[in-house]
Amino acid sequence: MLAERFNGPPGSGNGGYVCGTLAALVGTGPVAVRLLRPPRLGVPHAVDRGRLLDGDAVVAEAAVCADDQPELPPAVLVADAEAASQRFAGYVRHPFPTCFGCGTDRADGLRIFPGPVAGTTSVAAPWRPGPTLAVAGQIPEPVVWAALDCPGGWAIAGSAVVVLGTMLGQTLRPVRPGDELVVSAAPTGAQGRRRYAVSAVRTTTGELVAWSRQTWIEVN
Repeated sequence: MLAERFNGPPGSGNGGYVCGTLAALVGTGPVAVRLLRPPRLGVPHAVDRGRLLDGDAVVAEAAVCADDQPELPPAVLVADAEAASQRFAGYVRHPFPTCFGCGTDRADGLRIFPGPVAGTTSVAAPWRPGPTLAVAGQIPEPVVWAALDCPGGWAIAGSAVVVLGTMLGQTLRPVRPGDELVVSAAPTGAQGRRRYAVSAVRTTTGELVAWSRQTWIEVN
């Protein structure tokens, strides 16, 4: 069951959280996840051979992937990430203000507010995971994937509303409550209604913690 805390758009799961939930069950290494329909919250789900099931409906499917790590946005100094976050477009217009990852109306969310990094095509924000997110002293992988998710959307959205379609990612080292981190993302192209992005979580010294490559779908 996906807890109602971990929403993206109202009534459905945060895409990164759902992808990370499957990734944690599928195996180690890079995992590719495809979202097929909005994941409902607060209802029983089953997992079968890498598929997330809502009754007979396949919500998402995941598999270990041999793809190499993509070219990621360059490391961002924490001071620059803090400055970028002050320019977060969601302060002015936010399609999903209650989103667990980037919602401005969520005191109990991740509150990652990525804004444009001066002189680049990247967006970035600082992230310090709180203790209420921890399980056995670590931040669970689905939460790390949720942190990777929303910055990619803000990197490519512009004036459009986009939702996550696919996510390939990997967590390289444990994340713990109180870690000082920087999340960044950058656009990598577009085709029709599809937009592409990459994102990364790094320490303040630039060590890579987790990464993702994403496909987003523009919606009306």
